[in-house]
Amino acid sequence: MIFSNDKAIYVQMADRLCDEILAGTYKDDDRIPSVREYAVMLQVNTNTAVKAYDQLARDGIIYNKRGLGYFVTPGACREIRKGRKKEFMKQKLPELFRQMRLLDINIDDIVKSWENSKD
Repeated sequence: MIFSNDKAIYVQMADRLCDEILAGTYKDDDRIPSVREYAVMLQVNTNTAVKAYDQLARDGIIYNKRGLGYFVTPGACREIRKGRKKEFMKQKLPELFRQMRLLDINIDDIVKSWENSKD
């Protein structure tokens, strides 16, 4: 994984795991890779992976079964989508609208591009 400089690595790791849950790689109550396995996969320090897992556990996305590992919380996909939609609407959409105004792109252009992207 190539990490960007705009977010902490543990946040990017948590985001990636959420992406994998959204993509169906891990479903409700599925076991996810251990902290060490995930750290090795992404070539990061184990402490960084621990921070990512702790954050996801605090957010209710994953849970720990002592001695067995971490698992996806039932309904995690719905919660991730809800949080990301809220973030998109509050943070990314206003910037998108600003850029559209600057570039004179109207909503019909966006709808057309959206429809073409489905092919």
